[in-house]
Amino acid sequence: MELRKRINKVVVLGSGIMGSRIACHFANIGVEVLLLDIAPKELTAEEQAKGLALTHPSVKNRIVNTALQTAVKTNPSPIYSKSVLNKISTGNFEDDMPKIASYDWIIEVVVENLGIKQKVFEQVEQFRKPGTLVTSNTSGIPIHMMAEGRSDDFKANFCGTHFFNPPRYLRLLEIIPTPHTKPELVDFLMHYGDKFLGKTTVLCKDTPAFIANRVGVYSIMALLHLVEKMDLTVEEVDKFTGPALGRPKSATFRTTDVVGLDTMIKVSKGLYDNCPEDKAHDLFKLPAYVQKMEENNWLGDKTKQGFYKKTKSADGKTEILALDLKTLEYRPQEKVKSATLEMTKTIDKVADRMKVFATGKDKAAELFRASFFGLFEYVSDRIPEISDELYRIDDAMRAGFGWELGPFEVWDAVGVKDSLEGMKQYGHKSANWVNEMLEAGHTSFYKIEDGIKKYYDIPSKTYKAVPGANEFIILDNLRANNVIWKNAGASIIDLGDGILNVEFHSKMNTIGGDTLAAINKAIDMAEKDYRGVVIGNDGANFSAGANVGMIFMMAVEQEWEELNMAIRMFQNTSMRIRYSSIPVIVAPHNLTLGGGCEFSLHADFVQLNAETYMGLVEFGVGVIPGGGGTKEFALRASDEYAEDQIVQNALKNRFLTIGMAKVSTSAVEAVELGYLQKDKYAISMNRSRLIADAKAKAIELADAGYTKPVQRKDIKVLGKQGLGIVYAGANTMYSGNYISEHDKKISEKLGWVMCGGDLSSPTEVTEQYLLDLEREAFLSLCGERKTLERIQSIVTKGKPLRN
Repeated sequence: MELRKRINKVVVLGSGIMGSRIACHFANIGVEVLLLDIAPKELTAEEQAKGLALTHPSVKNRIVNTALQTAVKTNPSPIYSKSVLNKISTGNFEDDMPKIASYDWIIEVVVENLGIKQKVFEQVEQFRKPGTLVTSNTSGIPIHMMAEGRSDDFKANFCGTHFFNPPRYLRLLEIIPTPHTKPELVDFLMHYGDKFLGKTTVLCKDTPAFIANRVGVYSIMALLHLVEKMDLTVEEVDKFTGPALGRPKSATFRTTDVVGLDTMIKVSKGLYDNCPEDKAHDLFKLPAYVQKMEENNWLGDKTKQGFYKKTKSADGKTEILALDLKTLEYRPQEKVKSATLEMTKTIDKVADRMKVFATGKDKAAELFRASFFGLFEYVSDRIPEISDELYRIDDAMRAGFGWELGPFEVWDAVGVKDSLEGMKQYGHKSANWVNEMLEAGHTSFYKIEDGIKKYYDIPSKTYKAVPGANEFIILDNLRANNVIWKNAGASIIDLGDGILNVEFHSKMNTIGGDTLAAINKAIDMAEKDYRGVVIGNDGANFSAGANVGMIFMMAVEQEWEELNMAIRMFQNTSMRIRYSSIPVIVAPHNLTLGGGCEFSLHADFVQLNAETYMGLVEFGVGVIPGGGGTKEFALRASDEYAEDQIVQNALKNRFLTIGMAKVSTSAVEAVELGYLQKDKYAISMNRSRLIADAKAKAIELADAGYTKPVQRKDIKVLGKQGLGIVYAGANTMYSGNYISEHDKKISEKLGWVMCGGDLSSPTEVTEQYLLDLEREAFLSLCGERKTLERIQSIVTKGKPLRN
């Protein structure tokens, strides 16, 4: 039976770190939120001075309002834009609990105390209407115990929904039903969390710490014990367990500082108390140095020191010190070298690096084997205790802990059969079902068939498709059979149903000649034999912009004709994206800067992920957008003139967005900054759905009878009228020492293009007219010494094109 439910209004009970941020994320997706917390029992000195009583509304809501204000001020922000805050209202348990009767979903996020949670649910049941969804965000308390004593209707509509902090950014949402939870409610939450909240939803059993924290804290605790055994430093561990291993830059100890050592201690103590039969039980005991850190209140960022401590040196410079785990004294960080890490630098795929780690001869490789061989045993033993299916464990670790590969995926990369002997040497052995899998002739936990990822199903001893895999398009799974054209910088992949995809695979997905050639080739092919094109990829970022190294080399060698041709090709490609006979959809995510943004500006439709950081950032390099971005902002300003009686305001706003190199902090803010146009974009909350959603849009446009647009010849530019405003503003900024002389020159060049040159009066011009001005201005700025110095600085430091 399918549960047909709409979530329009959500109540969040508890406004602490998690509660306030969960409330913010629901507001991000447009849901009306009521955030409640306890009323204070005492007045503050400030409240007393104002003569306020405990019954005053500002006093009664002080805790919840302060919590929400604190959350909004944090960095990174829990909200997509300040505009979403109007979706959140606040209140307190004493006055506002009756309001929950009109809400669709009640989420409890109060302190981790079973008695308190049960009291809250007793109060909830007084006011909730039958059928209302109720969930708890607990990270460790058994879900079934919270519902004890509640009505049958409450129990049927109750389960655990464990968000990970910060809820906006960490993609894991664990769904934990009780024996009483309606199956259709579980199905609804799995779907809603995936599609609307943008989460990787993982179905969990009601076992201690569920899946991610059970495995993740085991992994951390095992590592904490290995540090002593192997005599490793804090810096070594973080170097060995960071990006090279497919883990976040914060690696192990820095992540612990950010999350809070107390959080990890709390979960590990809970596992020690509640998992006496776990073979790794003793690993959940705290090492002596961690106990001492707890006693000293060295809990990480929240207490200003943990495994690292920020301080100031004698000359006033900020310095990050590392904790010496033997002496428990802070000292300057030491450089870490590793032959194994050096060998992995040239290997792009994380899975391919695993074999290097597994066979290396230094400390990094030794730590890998000692930790992962133990992890392989641990996760194989956890089936069926915490999950019946192995893919759920991998999903949880990728989404909750930021691992690029889950434990079973790493095991596959190392080689399941080859690793068994190594595991024995380190005192570990896999669960029996792994040996049975190998004996049955199955050599891996996963395999790809017809572009679909399948996992080894233990009870049936066969491979089954990962549920929901047919709703996602994962380019990794298609490369073996669906690449129909490629060069060094990009590939064209057949997505099926007449839709092609252009995938970048340069460093940071920067845009060079190969990328431009691939886009043009895909459009050529699609215009002849296909129906549409998607420009999207599965990389960490959509694109960090143009290949500035190429621009620098041409400018230094004064190869102006070659550079002119390169910029013309970039412009022509942007225009081809817009003016082709088939729909072209751009699917950006994360960094979408410079040229990546310009492609989006010219797309027939932009299907973007909620976490898209889009901007025209060329000003920071000393140039203006040269791939059609400046032209496009002049065009959009022109369209806004008709709606704006003071036409200079439209020009000013567009000019400042480029001139200040504004980058959106979300897809919503990209709309507010004018990078996206009404009715020409849609937001995919779940990054995994992005390419599939873009493909669906391409099909929709093709089916609707897509026709080639006509280039614009009616772009109104202000000429000298606008230039006077631009030049006066730039001169004022320069005179006030707010910008450099070079910045003043860039501003004037930008204004020159956006105003259409020094035309004597407002005039209608063509797109090509503006593109020619744009290219001329770009080239002239490339010849400036200050521009070359900025580009050289970026190239030598390996930074992307951003301010």
